[in-house]
Amino acid sequence: MIDTEDRTFPEALADVAGVSFAHADGDGYGVDYEPYAAFPSAEETTEWIRAWTGNQELDGDAFLPFGMDGTGGQVAFHRVRPGRPPAEQPVVFLGSEGEVRVLARDLSGFLWLLADGYGPLDFVWSERRAPRPHAGLAAIAARHGGVGSRRPAAETVAAAAAEFPAFEDETFALCR
Repeated sequence: MIDTEDRTFPEALADVAGVSFAHADGDGYGVDYEPYAAFPSAEETTEWIRAWTGNQELDGDAFLPFGMDGTGGQVAFHRVRPGRPPAEQPVVFLGSEGEVRVLARDLSGFLWLLADGYGPLDFVWSERRAPRPHAGLAAIAARHGGVGSRRPAAETVAAAAAEFPAFEDETFALCR
């Protein structure tokens, strides 16, 4: 059973929310990611997943959104590991145009993706670019995830996809 009562916003995500992710033509980091300062309510999450899937029977308990890209696609914890806190759940992306991807096995992996300059859509589209490290985000990732958890971004995403190979099919099966 998944503990859907644990809606404690991880300190690491609160730290990330203090970083400017404005696009490269602005003053910020240039990654298409907009962090939240708190989880949306259970009601808001249910409303979102019902709208995204068209399935009015879902309750939203399986997801905890904590950020989005500029199009409104959601980055969320997918609560599939029973008894584990949100930060130990896989991080997934459900895009505004139906994109679906497991990004990282846990919050630590996702923090390192951000620290290397990658947003959620960077691993949905096939185009790859060189990392653009961000010292402040790397410090957050090291403090909360540990330096030993750092891997090249492509390896982080591949490991997550290998652990959750049915995520895309299972997610689309929810759609009506």
